[in-house]
Amino acid sequence: MTEGRPPAAASAALWERDAEIATVAQALDLLCGDQSSAGSLLVFRGEAGLGKTALLAEARRIAERRGCAVWSARGAETLRSVPFNVVRQLLQPALLSLLPEEAREYLGDWYDIAGPALGIVDPQEGLADPQYVCDGLVAAVRRLARREWPLVLLVDDAHWADQETLRWLAAFAERLDDISVLVVVARRPGEVSGDSARHLDAVAAAAGRPVSNLRALTPDAAEGLTRATLGRHADDAFCREVWAVTAGNPYETVELLAKVQDSELQPVEARAGELRALNRAARGGGLVDRLKGLGLEATQFAWEAAILGTDITVDMVARLATMDEAVARHCAERLCAARILTEPAPLPGTEREEDELEFVHPLIATAVYNSIPSGVCTAMHGVAAQIITELGRGAAQAARHLLKVHADGDEELVDQLREAAREHLAVGAPDAARTCLERALEEPPLPEVHAHVLYELGCATLLTAPAVTIEHLQHALGLPGLDGERRVDAVVRLSQALLHNDQLEEAVRTVEAEAARHEPGPVKLRLQAVQFMWEGIHGETVSPARSARLAELARTCTGRDNAERALLILRGFDAMTHGESADEVLELCDRALVNGRLAPGLGWTDQEWGIELLMMLGSAYAYADRLDRAESLFAEALRAYTSAGWRGGHLSLANAFLGLAYRRQGRLRDAESTLREALVLAERVGRRLPLYWSATCGLVDTLLARGRVDEAWSIAEQYGFAPPYPSTIVLPDIRCVRGRLLLAVGRTEEGINELEAAEKTAASRGGHNPVLSPWSIDLAKALAEQDPARAAQLAADARRQAERFGTDTAIGEALRCAAALETGGRAVQLAARAVTYLEASPCQYEHAAARVEYGIAARSATELNRGLDLARSCGAEGLVAQAREVLETGRGLR
Repeated sequence: MTEGRPPAAASAALWERDAEIATVAQALDLLCGDQSSAGSLLVFRGEAGLGKTALLAEARRIAERRGCAVWSARGAETLRSVPFNVVRQLLQPALLSLLPEEAREYLGDWYDIAGPALGIVDPQEGLADPQYVCDGLVAAVRRLARREWPLVLLVDDAHWADQETLRWLAAFAERLDDISVLVVVARRPGEVSGDSARHLDAVAAAAGRPVSNLRALTPDAAEGLTRATLGRHADDAFCREVWAVTAGNPYETVELLAKVQDSELQPVEARAGELRALNRAARGGGLVDRLKGLGLEATQFAWEAAILGTDITVDMVARLATMDEAVARHCAERLCAARILTEPAPLPGTEREEDELEFVHPLIATAVYNSIPSGVCTAMHGVAAQIITELGRGAAQAARHLLKVHADGDEELVDQLREAAREHLAVGAPDAARTCLERALEEPPLPEVHAHVLYELGCATLLTAPAVTIEHLQHALGLPGLDGERRVDAVVRLSQALLHNDQLEEAVRTVEAEAARHEPGPVKLRLQAVQFMWEGIHGETVSPARSARLAELARTCTGRDNAERALLILRGFDAMTHGESADEVLELCDRALVNGRLAPGLGWTDQEWGIELLMMLGSAYAYADRLDRAESLFAEALRAYTSAGWRGGHLSLANAFLGLAYRRQGRLRDAESTLREALVLAERVGRRLPLYWSATCGLVDTLLARGRVDEAWSIAEQYGFAPPYPSTIVLPDIRCVRGRLLLAVGRTEEGINELEAAEKTAASRGGHNPVLSPWSIDLAKALAEQDPARAAQLAADARRQAERFGTDTAIGEALRCAAALETGGRAVQLAARAVTYLEASPCQYEHAAARVEYGIAARSATELNRGLDLARSCGAEGLVAQAREVLETGRGLR
């Protein structure tokens, strides 16, 4: 027997697949050998008909013989618009075996997040964050995989999988290190583009070994297969012609040889010329002609089956074709005999549904679907959508058929697509929702509805694609139809999207123009507050004149509604950034609360105001030494977004600002961990956006505080923490952190330039908070040797500003700076005063630094040890090393 030849013609598609089968067997050896072993991923790639499906079927057989649980799924060309279609197929064996209470137990906290996507939980109304749903699906499969070990996951025709499944598959593939499971993926090369291609590339990159590219059969293999099928007497010339006309494609070879048997063609050289005609009958137009030869009713049955794509049953096809059930059953039998349809194998542990069918091969399904006349195809999809709706399966299930219907100004179709979009959004499938709404626009909707569809389209992408949101909302606002609260809401959402896309000036202009359209009242006040909010985080629009206008407007506010509460928060934040009295800042912020809590309608997930306002509130507390309240607010944000399933920019910012609170408290380990998570989430939304800068800046600042200068520089290099900077204000101050980083790595001149640029920015804004933007303190220390007079002036200015602001942290930090510029007894005296203030401050890292500096200045081992203990508790490794070095040398210590 020739090497690479399987034992029988039934295994034709596995000829010359020894290497691939060996790879599967090796992966199964690792899987079954040790439950604690890491997972593995195999990717097989090949053109249509090269045996990918047969290879996965063989993988199933080998795995089941070894006692593995095997879950499998298959993409379908006509079902790519159905979200989570393939991942639902994949998990069917597990889902069917679990009672609802068991599913809740296994999935735990992810039940309500992943459950709707898997179709086992009714979704909540609203917008589910697709990234969080993806993470939930990853967690769900990981938990189920531990339960089912040893488990093999097979995904066939991944190039036709839906976008949501591919997002999950890419994420799951990257997290196989600690879960013992074998994943085998088969796909065609090409076929996809955009995000789908990116996800498939990520899957390939995560594989532990190179992608296996399947090749066509060699002439020797085609010869062996021909003789195994037709008999040893087949002529050499006949065998060579079989290979020539099929180009060695295993599927076409098997089909051709079946035709030879059916036609009783003798496998001799004299009849070899007839093979090409037979081969044409087995595919493409020849297959269509063969189908027509089965009769009109059989052809109609095959067409309807192609329209359905999956879940093909005799009953459903009969409904679609308005065909008598007996006739439909006869058609099914004829199509099965002709090897166009077949009965699928049942899932393990289940019984096959009666009269269930599937196409023998995707090539056949594609050829049959493409053979349907355009007008007939459209009509069939329309009927299918109507039947699905009548069966009560929901607009989302009908949507894939509705998308194929010709545009005809159908008002009902627009309503159905809008409803389907809402259902898709509720399960975390904004791409599918966007597709439905874009199709609704083609109908087109009625003039009074058009703007609302555009508005919904913009909202569908708010969490994931700010630029797309901007385009649709701007268009919506340019049309008639959006009035009242919805128009104002659209303007505010548009301005948010512009902000998140780093188009802050346009965000300000957009809200300002809308505010000018309204008479004085709650609506105008809301828009004015939003305008001040965007101006407050726009570095170039913060000016003394703007602060004066805000202060004047805030003086009229008592906090009786959320617009007034928003203005109080904005005024408190503005006063904090300019270093006005911290007591006044806290009084303004406290007045914006109701019994110490956020007012109804001003919560973290409430859409009317958005996240930025509350981040300002928490930041004002953080830099005014009310870190307990800041931490409480940001921790509440984290809980709210986690519970709501918002896994994009909102959760990234919640982590970034909670990290800021931890950093200010001196909890540097917690800060680093939280900020790293913020950065991971920010990268998913997009680099160079404001939230990305917040996470990166906070992490660099925290690493510097920990004394990890090289790591801070590495992060800065890796994530582009360098000019040009965003137009938004970033906390902590981006130029100060960058300047401090440059000084720390010895690039003194560049560091001084950054700090001087921060000085100019502060001057244009009319003042600064020396804790929020400590450029004066850092610059004074940097200039101490080369320009002591200027350094002394900067330190004196910092003290005046700190005393104006009035917090223990601000005054203590200014005194630390002054002490660093002095020598002898004066330095000791100032360092002692800095310790006194910072001991009363909630900022423990700064307290630890002051203790160490005082201990060194006063030559006090006691103070150094106290500073060392504080530094250890903060996780300030650099400060610990500094204190230890002085203590170990012991020179001059008392």
